[in-house]
Parts: sequence; structure tokens; C-alpha cells
Amino acid sequence: MTELRNVEADLSRFRGRVLVASVAVLLLFLLLVSRLVVLQVVRHEELDEQAEANRTAIVPIVPNRGLILDRNGIVLASNYSAYTLEITPSRLSRPLDTVIDELTHVIDIQQRDRRRFKKLLEESKSIDSLPLRTKLSDEEVARFTVQRFRFPGVDIKARLFRNYPYGELASHAIGYIGRVNQAEKKVIEDWPEEEQANYRGTEYIGKLGVEQSYEKQLHGITGVEQVETSAGGRAVRKLASTPATPGNTVRLSIDIKLQKLVEDLYGDRRGALVAIDPKTGEVLAFVSKPTFDPNLFVDGIDQENWQALNESIDKPLLNRALRGTYPPGSTFKPYMALAALETGKRRPEQAISDPGFFWFGGHQFRDDKPGGHGTVDMYRSIVQSCDTYYYILANDMGVDLMHEQLSHFGFGEVTGIDIQGESKGLLPSTEWKRKAYRRPEQQKWYAGETISLGIGQGYNNFTPLQLATAMATISNPAGARMKPHLVKEIVDTTTKKGEPVAPQQIGQLTAKPENLAIIRKAMVGVTIEGTSAAAFRGAGYTSGGKTGTAQVVGIAQGAKYSHANTEERHRDHALYIAYAPADDPKIAIGMIVENAGFGAAAAAPIARRAFDYYLQGLYPSEEDIAAVKLGKATTPIGTPRPAAEAAWPPASSAAAGAPTMPASAGAMPQAAVQSGQLIAAAFSPVANATVGTPTAGTNVWAPRWREAPASYAPAAGAKPAARAASAPRPLRTAQVPPRPVRVPPERSAAAAATPAAPAE
Repeated sequence: MTELRNVEADLSRFRGRVLVASVAVLLLFLLLVSRLVVLQVVRHEELDEQAEANRTAIVPIVPNRGLILDRNGIVLASNYSAYTLEITPSRLSRPLDTVIDELTHVIDIQQRDRRRFKKLLEESKSIDSLPLRTKLSDEEVARFTVQRFRFPGVDIKARLFRNYPYGELASHAIGYIGRVNQAEKKVIEDWPEEEQANYRGTEYIGKLGVEQSYEKQLHGITGVEQVETSAGGRAVRKLASTPATPGNTVRLSIDIKLQKLVEDLYGDRRGALVAIDPKTGEVLAFVSKPTFDPNLFVDGIDQENWQALNESIDKPLLNRALRGTYPPGSTFKPYMALAALETGKRRPEQAISDPGFFWFGGHQFRDDKPGGHGTVDMYRSIVQSCDTYYYILANDMGVDLMHEQLSHFGFGEVTGIDIQGESKGLLPSTEWKRKAYRRPEQQKWYAGETISLGIGQGYNNFTPLQLATAMATISNPAGARMKPHLVKEIVDTTTKKGEPVAPQQIGQLTAKPENLAIIRKAMVGVTIEGTSAAAFRGAGYTSGGKTGTAQVVGIAQGAKYSHANTEERHRDHALYIAYAPADDPKIAIGMIVENAGFGAAAAAPIARRAFDYYLQGLYPSEEDIAAVKLGKATTPIGTPRPAAEAAWPPASSAAAGAPTMPASAGAMPQAAVQSGQLIAAAFSPVANATVGTPTAGTNVWAPRWREAPASYAPAAGAKPAARAASAPRPLRTAQVPPRPVRVPPERSAAAAATPAAPAE
């Protein structure tokens, strides 16, 4: 029998299916509408920004770093722009070594470039753009441009490079810049957001000296540039930009010609000298020898050069003026004498009979003069530098009273100078020894240790900066201890107005004026009839000073010191402290010449020439400079020249022909003060676009030389003057911290207790 279909049931099922399908379509439609609402309404601004970001790129514009000038406006640090070949490892599609090997067929890449790049790679992230070659010539740039398509991840960039036109001159004071390392990046991350933003795109930062301490003033304000990009990320055109503001100009208190003179007078000898204006604390010269060329650090340092310099026995990277600690020798005696007057331990006329030695605890503490100085009062004890007088005085005062009195001059504490890394030195006391040693027998202070302190030996260790600061304090008519500072003025790049660094008093001598007068009179006597009289014979001014000769290694009882028969680095150090003019001091000096022997023969002659230059404008003759370098001249020989006739810039300097700033740095535009540097290549995003100013740090470029005076335009392949003029010398990178160095070698307590007092 034929079964008839149930039409009503079929229709019911059909209607149900249609309803389900309709509901599904409706839901899908509603979902689509809701998604469109979210995208078009709710997330409109967010997605609009993303789309705009895909179309545009925000590129930071790194500002020109500020200039560094000396007190008279001579440019000590400037900038120039040059091309660099850079690799971003994370963007490479082939092995790094393969890419570099192929690049050598296009651009000259040396082994040292490879080693430097590998070192940077170890210290950086793979996403960083790292320089493989710097200072490319126009021809090299053109060759790479043609074959750029073969090297994804490799770009030509315009970078600003720091230039130190006088090379090694004053490098410990000026410092240098270097690539930002990971530790510094972490420090920057802790800065306020505004300061972090100002360092976006910045790859170099101050590492030492003024470059480090005044980093934020020198850095400037970073600008931004908005660039339209293609789908492949290539720039099409510039949409908007906010120009960068160059860093401020930092004017130092250093007289670079005085600095050059002193460094020349040291020659190849090691040591340090600090000259200070006693009334303001301005540092007039800041010498540490040997020194280094900071230009070598601008490109980074390869392993060979770094190793050679770091392992040098002369330690050229050690800032001896700031970090070197030395026994002060007899330069300590004027302060001991003043302490004796203030505490009533001695009267000026009170005298001793000096047999040439002092016995204590079975040890003989010898004077430098066999047979002694005869009858010695306080004046003669300073003028003739009688050790026996101060052996006895130290025994009478005791170490803690000495520490209390001499701490007023800043011994054993940082001066607070405006660069980092200063050593405290050591002014010993019984409390210090208890904290410094672990074993009870080491913590005990022995009476014999006090005796040698009286002549500036034993545990006494001070920096040349502390010696200069103490000398400036005792010579200051008001008895004020001023904070030393290297920076005299900050000149705002925008307003051209200078903001002077105000003198800051950090201490005040409470000594009686009559006691200070006694000590000052004796120090004047040193230069007239005492140990430095030969060096200051015929000077056109009156100065005060004190020679010192500090023992480096101990000498056994009964043995006699022989300068000629002692290994060079075990010989005595030569020291001198001085101020002038005596009636109205304008300059005070603390200095040391390492292992040079007598302070009167090796140190005082340098101070005399420095005073002649600064006070009288006289420059020593060439024969005199040559003799002082060798320690063979005390009184000046030859005819001094007016300082204006001395060659400047030095013929051997890369700065010959470099510009000199006028007295008012703020009166000259920023572009003018950087004359003599390479004029940067202009960069435009498309071949036919209008040429504009270079955008350092970008890889959006079409190189053209900007119109400039013909004398400014470099020849093809030109190198910066500072690099071309001298053979490379190694320079320590700040990424590799220096090994701690103590200068001079520390002696044992036993040796310190039984010194053979050196002659002055």
C-alpha cells in the first residue's frame, strides 16, 4: 500500500529549519555589526593610531653635544658628523661572519674593526645597531649604496662624533664619551620619564671627567622627526619635525696654556699637579702624567690597544691628581707647625738641638742632614726642613691630636671637586686603625708609628688635589677652605647667557691670625733662603712654599739611601706646595713628580715656571723647558719669552688652526664656535627631495654635501684632524673598569716606623 506524505509535518520541519537558519544569520549579522561597532566606534582612535604608526615612523634626532672651552675660550671638545657602516644583528638573514666577509669586498674592513665590533656585540643586544666601520669616505658610501640591496640589516648612518683637538692635553680633566653600556642603560631606566625620553636614540654618553659629571648639561634636548614610510619600511617623505636643541657650552676654569706648559715640563716623568685660585676654588691646571688621547675612545677601542694601555706599567689611565695617594713628605711640616702653635705644644722661639737623629724605642729616626742642623726653632725647622724637630713634635702631640688639628685642611676626606672618582686619602688615627684591621694586634696603635707621621710618612697618604686645597686654604687671607671646581661657567645654547659657578666655602680655619702669619713667613723663607731658594732666584714676585721628598720603600737600620743605586720605581717622590704672590695669593699649587728624588730639584722648578707664566705672562725658553724635563734646571736658564709669543696651537697638535672662542662664549652662535669641524652630509628621504639638515642616527638618507664655505668642505676620504695628525694610542673603554691601582706602593708598618728621612 502506498504511503502518503505528511505535508503538514514537512512544512513544520521546513519552517523550523528556516527559523534556525534565520536566527543563525541574524546572530552572525549582529556579531558582524557589533564587531564593526567595536572597530569603527569603540576602538576607532586606537586603530587609527596603529594605522598611522604603520604609515609613519617617529625618529629621534640626537642633539649636538655642547662644547667644552677653557677659561679663555679655547675649544677643548667639539663635534663633527660622519658616515658609519652599521649592522643590526637581529635583522640579518645570513650568518654574521658571512655578511662581514662579503662587505670587505665593498668597504675596507680591517681585523681591528672586526674585533671592536665583536666586543660591542658582546656588550649589546642583538636589536642594537652597532658600528662596524666609522668615518666612511664619500667613495665608500657610494659603493655601498649601489649594493645595499645585497645586505639587509646593514645600513649607512650619519653619526655625530666627539673631537678633542688637543689630544692628550688635559684629558684626565676633560674626560671622554663612549657608547652607552648595559649598566648605564639600567641607570637611565631609573630616571624620571622626561629624562629617559631625552635619551632616546642616544648611543654615547660621558664616561670620565667633565664629560661625565656635566653629561646632562652637555647632552642637549632630543628632537623628533615624523617620517612617512612605504609598506617595506622605506621612508617616503618627512611629515613633521621638532628640531633638537644642542647641549650647553661648558667653560672650564682651566687655563689650557698653563696646562700645556706644565705637561711639557713633566716630560716623560710620572706625577700630578693641581693649581687652584685660593679665593675662589677655581682649578687653573689639573695635570696627571702620563695621559691618554681621548679621541681614540670615540670610535671604541680594539682589544690590542686596550690591552697595551691597560697593562702599561706607567698607568696612563690613572688620574693621579684625583685618585693617586702619596705620602706628603716634608710638605706636611707647615701644617704640623701650625697645629703645634694652636695647641700650645710649641712656641715660635722654642728651639731644639738637632744631632741629626732621634732615638725612640731602640730605633734611630734619621735626619736628612748628617750631623744635624744645630739649633733649630720653628722658623728654621720649616726653612731648612729639619726632620728631627718634627719627630719630637709628633711624639709630643700624639696621633689623635694630629688628626684632630690637620683634618681642618681637608686631609683624609674628599674635597668635593665637580668630577667623579676622587680618593679620600688617609689621615690616620687610633680609631681608623681599629676599624681598618681585623686582628687585635693589628688594631693596636704603636708609639713608633706616630714618629714618622711628623715628617709626612707612615700611614699618611694624600692626593695632589688635597695638597693643593690645603695649600690654598693656609694661604687664603681669610683662612677659608674653598671647594675646588673645574667648571667656571655654563653657557645656555638658546639664550646665549652664561651662568657662572659660584664659589663655595666648605671650611674655615679657626687658627689665630698671628700663628698663621708665623707659618706663612716661614714658607716665604723657604723660597728666599731655604730649600727652594735656587728655583725661585730672580723671581719678580715673592712666593711661599715647602719642598718635600717622600720615601717609597723602607730602608733597613744602618743602611744609607742612594738615589742612583735604587731601582727607578723605588726612588723617592719629589713634592712641592706653594702659593704666590705671598701678600695677595692668586695661585696655589700642590704637586708630585714620582720617583724623581729631591722636591727642590725636580718639583719646585716646575712650580716656578708655572708661577712665571700665570703671574707675569712669561714663558720659559726652549732650552729651559728641555732641561726641566730632565730635572737638570732649578733657576731658569735662557731668556723667558712673553707668553703671547709662544706657539699656539702647539705645532704638534691636531688643533693647529682650530678656532679660539672670544671671552664671551654666549656672544657667538653655536655654528660659529664649531668651525673647523667636518660639515655634515645632508639627508633627504627621496632622491629629488629638498636637501635639509642631517638627521644623525637615521638610515633614511640620500647623501649630498650641504652648501658651505669651501674651506669647510672635506676632501673625499678626509679624516678628522685629531685622528690624522697623530699615531693611534690605546684608550681604556669605560665598559671595562680599571683595575684598582695604589700609587705609590704601600709600605709595611714596620718600614714606616723606621724611615731613613730623605733630603729635600
